[in-house]
Amino acid sequence: MSLHDITAKTLDGEEKNLADYKDQVLLVVNTASECGSTPQYAGLEALWREYKDKGFAVLGFPSNDFGGQEPGNESQIREFCTKNYQVTFPLFEKIKTVGEGQSPVFRYLAADHGEPKWNFHKYLVSKKGRVIKAFPTSVAPEDPKLRAAIDAALAT
Repeated sequence: MSLHDITAKTLDGEEKNLADYKDQVLLVVNTASECGSTPQYAGLEALWREYKDKGFAVLGFPSNDFGGQEPGNESQIREFCTKNYQVTFPLFEKIKTVGEGQSPVFRYLAADHGEPKWNFHKYLVSKKGRVIKAFPTSVAPEDPKLRAAIDAALAT
């Protein structure tokens, strides 16, 4: 199994087959609008814009699991992300990232690399849909370690 075997609903409510991202390196992130790390949206958008034409995508999965910091519905999340951070990378419906009712996406991501401990936990996924590495919230999108890992994944 790989991430490409899973479907998820976009923020607009459409089913998206993650196989559509085959042959791309992915950074899958659980996001929240009212978190101290919310400004990471700007860094994620910058990564997306810098790397999207090189076979890379950021996938954002809003979640209210940590501190109730994503209370909004899908339209409120879209408006917040667009207005405050000009987010254009793909965003998905609000999901559970941990515990009972955990989404299939995060069940797969966490299987070998652990569940998120907070918002803006990042999973780097290979072109074949396998998790390469996980990065905690404290690793910002502009962190050289994250960028080096992305560059290495794109080179394979």
